[in-house]
Amino acid sequence: MSISDLARQTRFIDGVGQAELVASGKVSALELLDAAIHRTDEFNTAINAINITWFEHARDLAKKFKPGADKKFGGVPFLLKDLGAPYAGQHMSNGNIALKNSNYIAQSNSLLVQRFIDCGLITFGRTNSPEFGSVPVTEPLAWGATRNPFDTTRTSGGSSGGGGAAVATGIVPMAHASDGGGSIRIPAACCGLVGLKTSQGRVSLAPFGDEANFSVHFALTRTVRDTAALLDEVHGPGVGDRVIAPAPTRRYAEEVGADPGKLRIGFIDHHLAGAKIDAECVKATRDTCKLLESLGHHVENKWPAILGETSASGKFTAMWSTNMSVGLNTLAQMLGRTVTKDDVELMNWSMAEYAKGKTATDHAQAVYDSVLYRRILQQWWADGWDLLVTPTVVQLPLPIGTIRNFPEDPMAALRIAGEWVPYTPPFNTSGQPAINVPLQWTPDGIPLGIQLVAAYGREDLLIRVASQLEAAQPWAQHTPTL
Repeated sequence: MSISDLARQTRFIDGVGQAELVASGKVSALELLDAAIHRTDEFNTAINAINITWFEHARDLAKKFKPGADKKFGGVPFLLKDLGAPYAGQHMSNGNIALKNSNYIAQSNSLLVQRFIDCGLITFGRTNSPEFGSVPVTEPLAWGATRNPFDTTRTSGGSSGGGGAAVATGIVPMAHASDGGGSIRIPAACCGLVGLKTSQGRVSLAPFGDEANFSVHFALTRTVRDTAALLDEVHGPGVGDRVIAPAPTRRYAEEVGADPGKLRIGFIDHHLAGAKIDAECVKATRDTCKLLESLGHHVENKWPAILGETSASGKFTAMWSTNMSVGLNTLAQMLGRTVTKDDVELMNWSMAEYAKGKTATDHAQAVYDSVLYRRILQQWWADGWDLLVTPTVVQLPLPIGTIRNFPEDPMAALRIAGEWVPYTPPFNTSGQPAINVPLQWTPDGIPLGIQLVAAYGREDLLIRVASQLEAAQPWAQHTPTL
């Protein structure tokens, strides 16, 4: 079989399925990799999902690969996000033009990257990310815009937008992603994928990250079984982790198809702050609730009252801006020199400058406010609710260029982002797991993501319900026409 034929035949097979092909001897790891590279050559120009590649290094790994029972994803091609995922010997830019131009080379693997390697994944490049992952679209000045494969005039979301576009297009079956305010769930919503934001402390960020902060790292996938199987391979603490999620009672793969029982589910179908919400997003949320009711669950129009507190994001601005300021200090270390305004996009420079005007007390107050917010928000689940359903984004994927650097108002991008994605950041603050499921689509074929949120540590429940929904209303037939 030619590589082009294999590329077509394996394009939309998920990671578990591709690993089974390699394990059975039907294809080799090298053939599977070359098929993914063929798809990269065929599709990436249209979507700009992949910005850095190391094809020959990956081919060397694939040639040496020997299938084994201990390699769940043995021989499956994979991509890392170009943000916070160092891979020894390879370039990483974090979406920043100065790091791009300096050709920064990572000296070691992060623990998560090593776990990806250990489960047999063969990484051949990186996916585009906005600079430092600070906005929910992927349009960095360093690399240009990543486009949605379902409508290339629209965003693929962010900050894991490159990964979302690559998986949705079928270049790879799954890709690394991270989420500090919705950056796994938003591209999953825009690109029709499964996107699980894990509980805080579920996946170690060692040796450089901080599990006690907002961000988590995991992946974007096409199927729930891939999400569950990959989580089995990469979860667990690392040395020095400050937050460690409770261990699961069994493998996550065993939750796929397991009966979730009759659940008590609340939902939100409007914008609590009164901003615009597309009618399609309202309908998608209500249709999902009807589907959940048909599956035997109790569904009510209820939600945690604190989600309507419009001042919440302002309380944490000192934390977010301080994170950016620390990020620029890290950038200086990576560059080996002082960072200047010309090295950083305007919005991110402005955030870091804003932090310099804050005091240690301001930051401590923001941390304290986030602790209170976390406790109040989690209490809703402790009071007897099992899941919350929301639209993942409240408008269709935005046209390219909607969120950008505005010289006259550097913070305008953050305000636009906040109106578009009001229901993803709260659960980074609360540390709870949340998943996007690609259940709903517009008549024009644009994905409409639905977010399910569970209590802290309950990825098992999210996987059960997501697999129940996947079986009841399959989404595998929704593929782009690129």
